[in-house]
Amino acid sequence: MVPADQGGGVMRADLLVEPVDGLDEALAAVDSFDRALVVGLLRPHTVRDTGLAELAGAVAGTPLAAVAGEAADKAVAGAASEDHLVALAAARTALLGSVHDALAARVEEATGRPRAEESVPAPVGRPAGNLLTAARSWLSDLARCGWQGIDHDVVAGAAPVVSAMLPDPSLRRLATLLDGFAAELAASCPGSALERVPVRRWADLWSRATVLTVPGAADVPATGTATGRLLPLGVDVQEHATAVQAQVHGVLEPADGAAPRLVRASVSVPKPDTVVGAGLWQLLRPHMSLLTAVSEGRSTDLTDMPVTAEGDLIWDDARARTGEPADALATARVALSTATSFATAPLDRHPSRIAVPVFLEGYGAHKDDEGLAFTVAGHRLAVDTDRIPTAGPLTAEAVAASGACVGLLRWDAGAFTVQPLAVETTVRKKAVAVHAGAWAGGTTDKAGTKAEKAATDAAAVLRERAGRLLRK
Repeated sequence: MVPADQGGGVMRADLLVEPVDGLDEALAAVDSFDRALVVGLLRPHTVRDTGLAELAGAVAGTPLAAVAGEAADKAVAGAASEDHLVALAAARTALLGSVHDALAARVEEATGRPRAEESVPAPVGRPAGNLLTAARSWLSDLARCGWQGIDHDVVAGAAPVVSAMLPDPSLRRLATLLDGFAAELAASCPGSALERVPVRRWADLWSRATVLTVPGAADVPATGTATGRLLPLGVDVQEHATAVQAQVHGVLEPADGAAPRLVRASVSVPKPDTVVGAGLWQLLRPHMSLLTAVSEGRSTDLTDMPVTAEGDLIWDDARARTGEPADALATARVALSTATSFATAPLDRHPSRIAVPVFLEGYGAHKDDEGLAFTVAGHRLAVDTDRIPTAGPLTAEAVAASGACVGLLRWDAGAFTVQPLAVETTVRKKAVAVHAGAWAGGTTDKAGTKAEKAATDAAAVLRERAGRLLRK
């Protein structure tokens, strides 16, 4: 809840728990098609035929009706071409895009936040290149054999395509997706022996990659520039075995006096799988001065910083200067409710992309069989404690004892959840702010210092081993 006497409106928590019209039907059609990908589109099967029919039926009232219907009929007949499979991927993407739009509209209604008026232009078509054609061919083979039919020979078909794509910056986005997807599939071969298939995830990866083989779809979005004061709200850390990303969410106050906007700034780096916890900051902080500003609780003054139509700052340290103190909780109380979000690019419209900064206060925190939750205006809002990074002092216990929270409103497994970025709790009768990114720029905190030292030792060992291998 955002107190009205502190510059914000009141969050309609009831809207976050009410059903959204048509949502279940759209997701049911997606799930049905995803099950068809499990058995394979070339293999006659009732599950396949049902999935194709439901997907085509779900877009029957849209401009995709004719191409999706034809593609489904061809697939049932075992005669689907690569273009037909692209049409099916596009239909699935469009369905999840409609789910994204419905959920985003519900969030806007619940928060009372202004809606973005601009739209992100769709990619411009161009002739297909050989590498895009090769990638599409491999993805088509995957869809035809299905996840239960994959083997190492099928999966290995991605390797030469990825190797040829990586040197080209314009194809690197798709190459990285294909590389990661192929690695997951290879680790699960043979598909016939799988006890559990990540049905939604692999279907997401397949449809995303397939659509990106359309010429121009993977182009870097157009950018403008941003000048003004950036007030950080918090840091979202996304970690994998070989890579880590820190994404800073904040409010941009333009220098020309225009309305404040929600923006993001991200930095991603490769990492050894032995570097975890606070050690991640040693890899990240050299690439973005903003992380130091976040840990010190300061604003950042931007001058002509490149920004995409989706509100992603293309960070350049030369265009940023550390500014005055700026507390994230104070920013959330005063500026968050009036900040306008940027539009979402057509191909990025997916429920998993919803991550809306919100400020909650006056809630009750409690644990039940389903985990930690906030009670906001009498309604239960689940807290996603699994997303709290280990690379900072914020813990589930601190969240449970908090009275105010800056977080990201997400949608997962059929319900809205909140991912805490910073909370205000009471320690020895004093209000204390605890931030997930508090150690981003370094720390004197005892636990943080210990974790940093351990990471430094691990990195030194890895460098010594790498040097030894190179000398050999």
